[in-house]
Amino acid sequence: MSSNKKKYCCSVIHQPEVDNALEKMPADANILDLADMFRIVGDSTRLKILYALRWGELCVCDISAVVNMSQSAVSHQLRVLKQGRVVRNRREGKVVYYALDDMHIVEILEMAMEHILE
Repeated sequence: MSSNKKKYCCSVIHQPEVDNALEKMPADANILDLADMFRIVGDSTRLKILYALRWGELCVCDISAVVNMSQSAVSHQLRVLKQGRVVRNRREGKVVYYALDDMHIVEILEMAMEHILE
């Protein structure tokens, strides 16, 4: 009988490489924040909203038309995105306009799309 077990690693720790990785590892709190950000943008509805906002600010009515969802559903998703500091809003009279929080969000979207299209 032959064994189907694969050897995945050597039996020696490469301490300089381990030390280098540990030295450059972000703080646990930052890792948790990053995981939260990916969780927030990891929803297809929220991604559609982010792409709708990619080229400029829109009100809830506009976003609803773009993503073909009710204003209530869009408002809920915008609340999640705003709490995660992915979008920001501004009020003009009775209308609230939403926009991406900063250009880093655009860069993240572009890099991720480029990656999946390779």
